[in-house]
Amino acid sequence: MALAVGAVGVAFGAFASDGGLSLAKSLALSALVYGGSAQIAAVGVAAEGATGGASVAAGLLLSARNLAFGVALAPLLPRPLGRRLAASQLVIDQSAAAALAQPRRDRAWRAFWLTGVWVLVLWLAGTAAGWALTGAVDIEALGIDAAIPALFLALLAERLRRPAEMATALAGGAIALALVPIAPAGVPVLAASAGVVAGLALERRRTAR
Repeated sequence: MALAVGAVGVAFGAFASDGGLSLAKSLALSALVYGGSAQIAAVGVAAEGATGGASVAAGLLLSARNLAFGVALAPLLPRPLGRRLAASQLVIDQSAAAALAQPRRDRAWRAFWLTGVWVLVLWLAGTAAGWALTGAVDIEALGIDAAIPALFLALLAERLRRPAEMATALAGGAIALALVPIAPAGVPVLAASAGVVAGLALERRRTAR
């Protein structure tokens, strides 16, 4: 998993370099934001001449899903505020999926930290390598840009064990696909959360029988 994310880090590093960011700024962005889609959106908006506020807004929009991850992970994380604040920096798609797939709290906590830390290390390494190799890496030809979506689908498959979960995923995917051609970047991802309505409806019908 971490290796796949590191490969996408190479893509971001090259993209950041093309966008005019220095190596230090690229690494700082990867360490502090630590979100591939948000980082790429922010750099892309800035490269088009938008204001700093617009770049931040683009990144925040694509990172809003982390609020849902935080709610789902809250019961699994330790209670001391300091440790929760430290853990919050590692809340990403991969660490959340790895933790939520575990049957016990202790294993979930271990999976969260191991995944979050290793992904961060290789994300930073990939960013540095991509920045250094700008112009020498053909991202689309190598298929690196498709690595993260494919990996996330594999993680999601582990959660689709009941009809309600399947209904939620299918409805969310349909909403996102419908909005991609017409909505601003980030909106389809947020709107897809409405797919949970389908899952809840199916679950209520099942329990009412």
